[in-house]
Amino acid sequence: MKPNPVVHFELPAKDIKRMSKFYQTAFGWGAQSMGAEMGEYEVLTTTESDAKTGRPTTPGAINGGLYKMTEDEYSQHPSVVISVDDLDESMQKTTDAGGTIHGEPYDIPGIGRYVSIVDTEGNRVSLLQPSPDMEGKK
Repeated sequence: MKPNPVVHFELPAKDIKRMSKFYQTAFGWGAQSMGAEMGEYEVLTTTESDAKTGRPTTPGAINGGLYKMTEDEYSQHPSVVISVDDLDESMQKTTDAGGTIHGEPYDIPGIGRYVSIVDTEGNRVSLLQPSPDMEGKK
């Protein structure tokens, strides 16, 4: 079986703007708000990235994002995003291995199909099946 790589990380925030400013000031990261239609999600650029694709130019480096922390216990901890070739197949493998699906899969415009899962130890992890137009941008 081919390994599925970690391609993104996500951090919860009570105050996204404050947290964004912290990472920009402390580590020089870039930040871009995705706006209200994307739940005020903020993309963090942690490394030099391609201007067209937004993907890191350094092999192995990843970027991240900030999301609004809620009362949901799984939204209160950092998470990693794993790239998968087939989201439905990966969801089935998750449940077969003893994990659970957290929420419903949804499309992120221009990025791909996304869902969160919970592993056997209670950690939330997310799966992303890149959209076809992102495939050539890896």
